[in-house]
Amino acid sequence: MRVVVGAAVVRDGRLLVAQRAEPPDMRGRWELPGGSVEDGESETDALARELREELAYAVVVGDRLGPDVPVTGRAGQELVLRFYRCTPENGAEPVALEHLALRWVGIDDLDGVEWLPADEVLLPALRAALEGSP
Repeated sequence: MRVVVGAAVVRDGRLLVAQRAEPPDMRGRWELPGGSVEDGESETDALARELREELAYAVVVGDRLGPDVPVTGRAGQELVLRFYRCTPENGAEPVALEHLALRWVGIDDLDGVEWLPADEVLLPALRAALEGSP
């Protein structure tokens, strides 16, 4: 089963969310940024790489967050989503290189985000992470 990793990047009590550009059926919906783990790559290394590639953004990958989320990918491929807490490595801002937009949202904004269903499963864990953030 292929693993896809997502980043719960928290800065100043706010969570980074990314608006999908594609595929067409997901366009405009919001997700936590991330991507696929390549063969021979650790999940944490993959997540740091994906954020560098998609957002020109450096993060420190921390602990797992929330449950595994099984999803069906393109062509019926079985995938599992795993999320990790992340902190920015420096004061730089992320750049939407592959997304329509990026936003920093607070705990009170989570329910107003049009999430992808797989990311929506993580809302209780995201609330807890934001409640405990400085």
